[in-house]
Order: sequence, then structure tokens, then C-alpha cells
Amino acid sequence: MSDMPVNQILDPQLRPNTWDEYIGQESIKDNLHILLTAAEKRKHQPEHLLFYGPPGLGKTTISHLIAKEMGANIKITSGPAIEKVGDLASILTNLSTGDILFIDEIHRLNSSIEEVLYPAMESGVLDIIIGKGPSARTIQLDLPPFTLIAATTKIAMLSSPLRSRFSGGVFKLEFYSHNEMEQIIYQSAAKLGIDITDGGVHAIAGRSRSTPRTANYFLKRVRDYAEVHETDITEDIVLKALAMIGVDDIGLRQTDRDVLLAIIEKFDGGPVGVKTIATATHEEIDSIENVIEPYLIQKGLLELTSRGRVVTREGYEHFGKEFIKKK
Repeated sequence: MSDMPVNQILDPQLRPNTWDEYIGQESIKDNLHILLTAAEKRKHQPEHLLFYGPPGLGKTTISHLIAKEMGANIKITSGPAIEKVGDLASILTNLSTGDILFIDEIHRLNSSIEEVLYPAMESGVLDIIIGKGPSARTIQLDLPPFTLIAATTKIAMLSSPLRSRFSGGVFKLEFYSHNEMEQIIYQSAAKLGIDITDGGVHAIAGRSRSTPRTANYFLKRVRDYAEVHETDITEDIVLKALAMIGVDDIGLRQTDRDVLLAIIEKFDGGPVGVKTIATATHEEIDSIENVIEPYLIQKGLLELTSRGRVVTREGYEHFGKEFIKKK
């Protein structure tokens, strides 16, 4: 399971429509305000932007807000969806002046497609090779001015040449504070018409993994639980609803607990490699690295060392197990 299921119908309703509604990531918002305002004053297209960080922190939402502020159309695709050079050429040649092209998980583009993207980003041209062998020739098409906004959960997998071409900036989205999470939950509850007590908001915020997507998912599941049981959403109801879907008092899900317990019980607390953990828990490596580990590390339950993953004293204590420091 790579991530918690998300209600695709409700999510657009919860997406912030203005910068004031977008809570958190203040440094990024300040930088974007300068960049977009300066571009507008010069009547230039904003430079290309790259956002990175764990899933669910708002990379796509920021891209939509940029498009809205620019009054631009946004075309959305992803690295895995662009399989051939022809796919990218089709996307680029269908852009209009001032459009935004958003590529999610851009680290999954293959190198041949990257080579075509470079001149498009730098010079606004598309080089297409026609034919093969000695008779092959290159034609160059001029592209309308556009802004590429890319997102990735694995910045380390992005090639240096591609990363260097994001002249507008490379921005890391940080996990949200508890106070920011509470503000997000209040805002989402208001949009969904949900009445929830302060204690209920506090309980969801404390278990939402510092991630808005997870908080909104929890809020909707708690709402369902309360409606079925015909009760108000209080802290007690929140705790019962989250316990039913396997979320504990610090926001760990069953998959998180399985990873920690596998390291503790099968590998003596570590160090152990991620491939071995994936085999032991029947989880995908990508899921462990991008969804599970970031939160376990943030909570101080897991450490990444040069030799592998190691469960900390806090990780042992979470399960009531005795921690014996290795010599």
C-alpha cells in the first residue's frame, strides 16, 4: 500500500483557491510572490520551477495556485506518462502562449526525453529528428513561451543537468507544524460542512503525519464514522474512528508498525537494508522510502545509517520493548 486512499471527488473541493487559504510553507510563498510579481511587471513568462518533498505536502496545489495567479491554463502530466519522445513533443506543441506545463514525478523521465526537454526549457525550441541513419535530419520548431513546473518525491534521482535548468528556483516543501495542521483541518471541515470540536481537531492533527492529504483523509473517515453512529465529532469519536482504521496515538498505521517490528524482531533492530525490509514486510521499496520512512524518521523512531535502517530507543519504547544498546 503506497499511501492512504484518497477521495478523488472531494479533494478538489478541499484544495485552496487563494494564497491566503494555502496554510504553511511561508518561505516558499514569499519567494513565489517576488518571482511572479517581478515577471508580471516585466511582462515576461515566469521561469521554470521545481518542487520536491514527501507526498501530500501540496506540490500540485502550489502549481494550481501559480496558474490561477498568472491567469494561465495548466496542462498536467507525469514522468511515467511520457514514455516516448513523441509523447513529449505532442504535449509541447499543443501548448499556447503563457501556459503552464506541470510534470509530476519528473524524476521518472528517461534520459532521451530529458535531452529533448533541455532546449525546450532553455531556448523555447523543440528539436525533432526525422529519419534514421545517414539520412536523418533535425528540424527545429519554435515553442510558445511557457513555464514548466515540476514536482518530485525523489530529488536525488533527478539528473544534475535537468535540475540546473529550473532557473526560477528549486523549493523543498517541509512538513507542517501542529498548529498549521489544526488550521488546515478547521478550514477543510468548514468547506465540507462538518461540525467538529476543538478536541477532535487536535486529535486528528496529532495523528495526521504533519501532512494535509492525510489530515483530510482522516477528517472524511471520521465524518463517515460519526454519521453512521449518529453522533457529534468529538475527540472521543475521532479516536474511535481512527483506531478502527488502524491509526495509533502518534499516527502510525499498520504498515508503519509492520516495518518497525520487522526490523526489531527479525533483524535485531538493524542495521538492515531497505530491500530486505521490503521482502520481509511484502511492501514496495518505493512505498517504504517515500511514505513510511520519512514519518518514522521525523518521529525519531528510525535512523538511516551508512549500514542500513536502525530502530531507535523511542521505536522500541513505542511497542513496550526493552532497548539494548549495541556495542
